[in-house]
Amino acid sequence: MRQISSAARIVIVAALPLALTACSFITPKAAAPSTTGTPSAAAAPSADPNKGLLTGRQLKAALAPASFFGAGFAADPELTRDTGDTYQLPATTEVPAPDCTKLGATSWTEITGISGVSFAQNAYVNKNSSEEFAQEIDVYRGTTATTVLDALGKISKACPGYTDSDTQAKVTVAEKPLAGVGDGAWSITQTSTAWQGGTTLVAARVGTSVVTVLVSSSTDNGLPGATRLAKQLVASLTGKA
Repeated sequence: MRQISSAARIVIVAALPLALTACSFITPKAAAPSTTGTPSAAAAPSADPNKGLLTGRQLKAALAPASFFGAGFAADPELTRDTGDTYQLPATTEVPAPDCTKLGATSWTEITGISGVSFAQNAYVNKNSSEEFAQEIDVYRGTTATTVLDALGKISKACPGYTDSDTQAKVTVAEKPLAGVGDGAWSITQTSTAWQGGTTLVAARVGTSVVTVLVSSSTDNGLPGATRLAKQLVASLTGKA
């Protein structure tokens, strides 16, 4: 089965912000500043761009609890992070050639290049089977969450496969829409002849939030568990995001 390497974990912990980020299949452009008005005119106070958006603390409370994962699973403290009660500045980075190996890490949405204003994430690992459930929720201003999900829906076109850094084996990436989950969702399944089982990534939008989960299983390709976890997070955000 697929295991998240400690090297990948170090990258994840160091890369703040860890929020969902998005790729050159998408390149939002910032609006040019207005040059109208007189220099002496007093600037009108701007509206709070984060008004109504969930904070990291609120997102943390929306993550699936330990009881969801069952016996044998424990939270990995290295992969537990959130933005607390403050917001971070959103950013967009052009990614002409996406790094497909990022699909093998828990913060796999960094492959896209768009960061939001708040996030929360954690992961539960079964030390006896190396199975893993990773969950993350990111919040964006305006309609950016839709842009992010659209970008995630194109990942398999840019990354039909990659070489697994742990086993040096070829990984096949298959993607399809996932019906009945949030305001739109995609599943991205990864398999390799060198793995026992497989890994599935699921991304779903709920209003201004994007839910992303990764499930690595030794008994199947991870899709059943990833779908179940994504639905849990969507339910906890419905009416709040």
